[in-house]
Amino acid sequence: MKGTTNFLFHYKSKRNGEPAANGLVQPGNISKSLSLVDSIVTANGMVVGDGVTQPACGYQVAISGMTAGTRAGETWLPFNYRRQEEMAAGETQVYAKVNSKLKARSAASLLDPLLNLGFPAHTALKALAATGRKTAEEAADWLRCHCNDPSLDDPIPQEYALFLCPTGSLLEKLQEFWRESRRQCTKNRAHEVFPHITLCDFFTCEDQKVECLYEALKRAGDKVLGSFPPAVPLVLHSSVSYLGFFVNDSPADVIREFAMTFATEAAILADCTVKPCTKQLHLTLAHKFYPHHQRTLEQLARAVHPGHSCQWTAALYSRDMRFVHYQTLRALFQYKPQNVDELTLSPGEYIFVDPTQQEEASEGWAIGISQRTGCRGFLPENYTERASECDTWVKHRTYTFSLALDPNPRKDGEASSRRNGELLPPPRPRSTGSLQALQAAIVRRSVLVVRHGERVDQIFGKSWLQQCSTPDGKYYRPDLNFPCSLPQRSNGIKGFENDPPLSSCGIFQSRTAGEALLDSGIRITSVFTSPALRCVQTAKHILEELKLERKIKIRVEPGIFEWTKWETGKTTPALMTLEELKEANFNVSTEYRPAFPIASLLPAESYDEYVHRCAVSVEQVVSSCPQDAGVILIVGHGSTLDSCTRPLLRLPPRDCADFAQLVRKIPSLGMCFCEENKEEGKWALVAPPVKTLTHGSNSAFNWRNWILGN
Repeated sequence: MKGTTNFLFHYKSKRNGEPAANGLVQPGNISKSLSLVDSIVTANGMVVGDGVTQPACGYQVAISGMTAGTRAGETWLPFNYRRQEEMAAGETQVYAKVNSKLKARSAASLLDPLLNLGFPAHTALKALAATGRKTAEEAADWLRCHCNDPSLDDPIPQEYALFLCPTGSLLEKLQEFWRESRRQCTKNRAHEVFPHITLCDFFTCEDQKVECLYEALKRAGDKVLGSFPPAVPLVLHSSVSYLGFFVNDSPADVIREFAMTFATEAAILADCTVKPCTKQLHLTLAHKFYPHHQRTLEQLARAVHPGHSCQWTAALYSRDMRFVHYQTLRALFQYKPQNVDELTLSPGEYIFVDPTQQEEASEGWAIGISQRTGCRGFLPENYTERASECDTWVKHRTYTFSLALDPNPRKDGEASSRRNGELLPPPRPRSTGSLQALQAAIVRRSVLVVRHGERVDQIFGKSWLQQCSTPDGKYYRPDLNFPCSLPQRSNGIKGFENDPPLSSCGIFQSRTAGEALLDSGIRITSVFTSPALRCVQTAKHILEELKLERKIKIRVEPGIFEWTKWETGKTTPALMTLEELKEANFNVSTEYRPAFPIASLLPAESYDEYVHRCAVSVEQVVSSCPQDAGVILIVGHGSTLDSCTRPLLRLPPRDCADFAQLVRKIPSLGMCFCEENKEEGKWALVAPPVKTLTHGSNSAFNWRNWILGN
C-alpha cells in the first residue's frame, strides 16, 4: 500500500539521516510514496516506507518531496511532526458520509484532531460516540485507555434512548423521594435510573451518524415548542408493585407528537429505527418493591406535589449494548493486580459483571469487564459496591422546553460534562424540620447485626492449632496474626480446634468498628452474641471502644449460633461455658435465659430447623429489650445477617442454595441495620451507621529463603 503524509510543524534536523534540505521540513511539503510500513494511507505529504534502514524509536523513514523522490532524499521523520490525513479507502467513505449527510461544523472539528493523532477513523468515531461527542481530548483519552480493548475494532454501535426529564423544584422533590424511599424501604427497580418519562425504546445508531441524531432532536423540539404545555399534569397511581405519576389529557398527546417527530427525523437523517413509547406516559417512583412497603412509599410520594415549578428537558442518552443485562459495580478503592489476569481498579471506575459467567471466580472474587479500559479480568468483590444501571450512561444532547416568554428555547448544543449528575445534588444545609426528622430517627429502636472479625483458621487453615501448640499442649505465637494469648478452658488447648479465636487482625477489625460506632453517635443499649468465642470476643472489643464494657453485659444466645450442618463432626462443637468466659474477663450475663440453650442445639440440623431457630431467637432478643429507644447489637456469623433480619422484616426464608452463596460473600464485620417504625408496626432495612472495613491480604514472608535465594 502506498500513501503520503502532510507535515504539521517546522522541524530542524538534529541527527544524521534527517531531512537535509537546509535542515528544515516545511509544512505542506509533499513527496512521492514508497510502500507503507502499516495499513494507513495518507492523502498528501511525505511518504512512510518500509524498504529502508530501520529508524530509531519515535522516527519513521521517509522520502522528502524537496529531494524529488530520489534515494538520496531518504529521511528520518519524527512521528509527532506528521499528520495522517486519510485512512483506508473504506474509512474514507465512512468519513465522507458524515460530511455529506449533515454539514455540521462540529463533526469535522471533533474528528480531525483524532485523525491527526493517527487514530483510525472508525475507532475515532467510536470513541466520540462513547464519550458523548464532547471534546476531542476526551475521545483521545478514551482511545488511549482502550488501547488493549479486544473489542476496539468491532463494529458495535451504542444504544440510544430519549427521555423527558424534570428540572427545578420538582426534580429536587423527586430526588428527595429517591433518597428516602431507598433509606426506608431498600432499593427497588426505580432507583436504577434517574427521574424521567420514557419517550422511546433503546435503539442503535451507527457511530458516524450520531451527529444526525442531534439534528433530529432539534427539529422535533422546534416543531412542538409552541404547543408544549407550560405545566405537565401528573396523576399519582399506586398498585402492589408499582407507584408513579401518569400523564393524562392533551399534554400527553403533545409529548407523544414530539416522540413521533423525533422517530421520523431520526429515520430520515440517521437511518435509525426508533420505536416511540406507545404505553400511557408515566414517571415511575417505585417498581417491584415489597408489598409491605407500599404504604410507606405512598406516604413519601404524597410529599411530591406535581405542581412544583419545572422545566422539562428532552435528553438523549446512550449506553453500551453489550452490558444491558450485566451488573454494574463501582470501585471503592485502588487495586493493583498481583496476577496478569486481574484488573487494575481506580476509585470511581465502573466494572460490568455477568452473574451467569462466574464459575471461574473463587470466593470473594468476580470476573468483570472494565468500562474504562474494556479489558476483562478478575477483581476483588470487597473493593466494589453495586452501582445503578444508569451510572454508566452518557448524556449526549438536551432540548429544554422553556417556560419563559423568550421565544428562543434553550437548545443544549453541548454535551453534558457530567454523567447523571442529577442524581447527586449538592449537599444543602439542614433545616429545622430535617433536624427534627433526624432526631426522630435516632430515637427509634433498632437492631444492628454484625458478623464477627477474622478467625485464626480463616488465615492459617484447619491445621492452625498444630502451628501454635507445643508437644506438651502449650500455646505459642508463630506469627503476629496469631493472638498474643488464648483464654483458659476446661478441655485445654484442643478445645479451640472447632471454636477458633479471633486473629490479631480480627481484633483490630473489631476495635475499628467499635471506634466508628462511637463516632457515629448511636446509642447501644444491649448486646447479644453467638456462643462462639470469636463472636464473644468481637462484642467485647466493640464495647471497649464504645466505653461500655463495664456498663453493658454480653448476653450469650446459642439460638443465633452458626448452622450446625456446616460444623465439622457429628456433634456440636464444645463451646466455652459462661463460667469460663467470666474467668477469661468477658463481662457476660449469667441472668439471661436464652431461647435455645447450648444443649438444645442439634448436630447437622436441617435448613428449616436452622431458620426456625434463628427466627425464634431474634424474636426473644427483641422482646427481652425495653420498648424505649436504643440499638440492640447482635454479634453473630455471616449467616446471621440474613437469618436474623428476614424475620424482623417479615420476609420468607431465602432459598437454601441462594443462602449458601450469599453467606460466602459477607466480609468480617459486615453489618445489617433494621429500624422499627412503631406507627406502622413494621421494621425496615436501612443503611448501617458506619461503613464497612476493607483491606487487602498480606502473605507470609520467609526472610531466609529471600536472602539465600532458595
